[in-house]
Amino acid sequence: MLRPGVDQLPAYSSGEEPTWAIKLDANERSAPLPVSVRNAIARRLRAVETYRYPEMNARPLRRLLADSLGVLPEQVSVGNGSSDLIAAVCATFGGAGRTIAYQWPSFSMYPIYAALVDSPTLPIPLDAQYQLSVERVVQAVRQSDVKLLILCNPNNPTGGPIAATDLRKILEQVNCPVLVDEAYYEYCGETALPWLAEFPNLMVARTFSKAYGLAAARTGYLLASEKLSAAIGKFLLPYHLNAFSMAAAEVCYEMRDIILQEVRQTKARRDSMARRLQKTGVIQVYPSSTNFLLVNVDKPDELNELLIAQGIGVRNFSRTVGLAGCLRITIGSPKENAAMLACVNQYTAQLAKGE
Repeated sequence: MLRPGVDQLPAYSSGEEPTWAIKLDANERSAPLPVSVRNAIARRLRAVETYRYPEMNARPLRRLLADSLGVLPEQVSVGNGSSDLIAAVCATFGGAGRTIAYQWPSFSMYPIYAALVDSPTLPIPLDAQYQLSVERVVQAVRQSDVKLLILCNPNNPTGGPIAATDLRKILEQVNCPVLVDEAYYEYCGETALPWLAEFPNLMVARTFSKAYGLAAARTGYLLASEKLSAAIGKFLLPYHLNAFSMAAAEVCYEMRDIILQEVRQTKARRDSMARRLQKTGVIQVYPSSTNFLLVNVDKPDELNELLIAQGIGVRNFSRTVGLAGCLRITIGSPKENAAMLACVNQYTAQLAKGE
């Protein structure tokens, strides 16, 4: 009855627990949107005529993004989070016998999106410090006749960025379509966007779910050439983005100077937490250009259980291939971070006692 392979297809799992009082597992914004922004969203939503279908092509939002980013509206696609658009890109370039490659470890949905369109996958391993090798990527793409290369920058869940010089070298040496997933762009500041006109095979995906605090609204956008955007649009369903999400995204982008002040605060808290975790002497902290930290500990399950006992949720990646011993910790509010660090101190004390 089922399509062959569906029963073996893994379902996405975020590891979320509804009982967690402190959620440091999903890389969400560390604070609610400012009151002025929430009030502006509420006013905009009141004007939505719910008996009408939403603007099918999301022209106001696409025009707003295009004008700010220096591209044409025809080069902007919007969707239900950047994940919706990444799936459409995989459908556009993938298919039976058409290999989709990505760095690994990385976002766990990439192989699932590939499987949904019957594409073979080629995970390109990062090194022991989760750094990307340009030579390894180029060689893999050429030898395996890759039809789509996805690069997460900065990478999730490892947190590290791809150096701009390395990314450019890859673009100069591969001919297949390249999708750069910039979900954490606002925390990193590095982007492939300026090269869009130079490399017609380049696409850039971003989201409103992280820094913009619209995870509940599920809105993202994709930047590409007019030709690629038109092709990708064929895999987006009619009215795929609802009017409420569009309205909220428009307000947040218009008020981005206010919203993104929190990004600077999060980055400062991230760096402070990294230093404190590293000082324990028993936790390895990997460099991060995001709103989370990937850490490696000797007994990840024990630390995770301590956190859960205190109502704190982090993402346990210790059983994921390439991430043995690793937990991913979202940067929260100062109070949330303090609670998490208290559990870490308890963990290190237990290790010192040999427990």
